[in-house]
Amino acid sequence: MNLRLKAFSVHLFTATGVVWAMLAMLAAVDGQWSAMFVWLIVAMVVDGIDGPLARRYDVKVNWPTHDGVVMDLMIDYMTWIFIPAFALFQSGLLPGWTGWVCTIAIVFGSIIYMADTRMKTRDNSFAGFPACWNMVVLVLFALRPDYWISLIVVVALAVTMFVNVKFIHPVRTERWRAVSLPMAAAWVGFALWAIAVDFHSQSWALWGLVVSSLWLLLAGPAQQMIPARRA
Repeated sequence: MNLRLKAFSVHLFTATGVVWAMLAMLAAVDGQWSAMFVWLIVAMVVDGIDGPLARRYDVKVNWPTHDGVVMDLMIDYMTWIFIPAFALFQSGLLPGWTGWVCTIAIVFGSIIYMADTRMKTRDNSFAGFPACWNMVVLVLFALRPDYWISLIVVVALAVTMFVNVKFIHPVRTERWRAVSLPMAAAWVGFALWAIAVDFHSQSWALWGLVVSSLWLLLAGPAQQMIPARRA
């Protein structure tokens, strides 16, 4: 297969994200939360793989007629933001006005954030919380905290999208990647485990989700506070 066909195949691979998004949305409408999260995780895995493939096969040069970045952003908004926000509201985890506040904060704040050309830092991290609401909502489904804790978490992260706090990209942020990448893989594994046991409150998967989530959440701010050693 020549480079052009490989580049086009990467675009097709990226486009499968919209299929997983539709399957997740259909599951969410029916209240099938475990199925919804499975499809969202499939979309997340595709999103994690297609970027390195796009750079490897230089899709901008070898198949420039399709914009993989635009395609990726459209799919990301559905799978990382819109569908998780719908699930958070529809599930009843946030009753009454709290559900409305959090859902609007997620969908409105995230579209503003994703349109900001300054969302990426020089080391390929994110400036502000990168709208990973699919991960946040899955953890909230797993832990089932009191609604006011969920409210604080969602509002705090929504605000953090617009402040000068760094969040790592586990694949592209080189610093501490030897830990961050396995932590991201562990998060996916613990998430699937939690889904398989229907988010049972006594499952060790919940502890794994908490530990891996805290690393992915706090590694960026820690890097801001701890200067990197010069080679």
